[in-house]
Amino acid sequence: MSWQAYVDTNLVGSGKVTRAAIIGQKGGVWAATAGYTLSTEEINAIIAAYKPGSEVLSTGLRLAGQKFFGIRAEGRSIYLKKGGDGAVIVKTEQAILVAEYIAPLQAPETTPIVEGLADYLISVKY
Repeated sequence: MSWQAYVDTNLVGSGKVTRAAIIGQKGGVWAATAGYTLSTEEINAIIAAYKPGSEVLSTGLRLAGQKFFGIRAEGRSIYLKKGGDGAVIVKTEQAILVAEYIAPLQAPETTPIVEGLADYLISVKY
C-alpha cells in the first residue's frame, strides 16, 4: 500500500479524521490530504516535540498554519486542541502520523484510528 493510501483510506477514509499527513522522522512529507500543507517549520516543530525537554504542552504546535494547544503528551502520542477541534500526532519507528479532526468529531473517535495505524506501522518496522 502506498503512503497516500494510508492517509486516504486508513485515516481520512475512516470518517473519523478530517485531514492528515504522514511525515518522516528525518523530515519531509510522505503523504497528505489534498490541500493539507505542513510547512518546513511546522514539520521541524513536530519532530522536536518528541525530544527530551520539549515544551509542546506549554507552547502547542502549528499545523497547516493553525495554532493548536497541547493537552497531553505521553510516549509516542501528542494530543492537541483548538476550540472544539483537535489533532492526534503519533510517532512510529520511522514516521509521524498527524491527524486533525473537526467537531462534531471528538478525540475518542479519532484517537483509536490513528493509534491503530501507528500500531500496524510499528509492527512492520515503519
